[in-house]
Amino acid sequence: MTSSERPRRRGRPTAPLLSQEKITRAAVELIEIRGYTALTMAALARQLGVAPSALYNHVSSKRQLLLWLQDHVNQEIDCSDFGARPWDAALESWARSYREAYARHALLVPVIAVTPIAGSPHTVAMYEKVAAGLRAGGWPDDQVMDVVVAVESFVLGSALDAAAPDDIFDVPGDQAPVLAAVVGARVGRDTARAAFDLGLATVLAGLRDRLKALGT
Repeated sequence: MTSSERPRRRGRPTAPLLSQEKITRAAVELIEIRGYTALTMAALARQLGVAPSALYNHVSSKRQLLLWLQDHVNQEIDCSDFGARPWDAALESWARSYREAYARHALLVPVIAVTPIAGSPHTVAMYEKVAAGLRAGGWPDDQVMDVVVAVESFVLGSALDAAAPDDIFDVPGDQAPVLAAVVGARVGRDTARAAFDLGLATVLAGLRDRLKALGT
């Protein structure tokens, strides 16, 4: 009998059946297929094809799972320009990368936007770098997080807009002629991208003016 014909030994597999990455990816897939309300530990165990007890051996609670989800998505965000470029250029590149990451995971926006960051090491490191870059750029400590949250609010709304249907504003011209006309004028454009570019430029211009007014 050759080695390939020998019966497989029983016992623990040589590699673990579950891992943080495998569990997190399964959770993302479950949410993107069925929505966040469908994410329960029992449903996730079924998605992974394991017993709930096996899942709990790797992730202690749904809160821990949410922290994993948060770090999973936020690892896609590039904040490397902070400390290397002026604060406004770094903030712009961060906002663009942030929007792209959440546009790919729009259904996670309402979940992660309200999940505290403590316990998400990559996410904490990202915010530390952003905060340090803004402080070095002259923003006073009591306004650094105001800047961050203001930009995030715009970015996350834009990420949701990127996932909206193309016909979201379509209405009959006899009901709303002006609206129909201005919506029609956008045909052929990447409207979500155009709106994001306009909004981001406006936010950054306002922030530059505000910092200048502070006299720093």
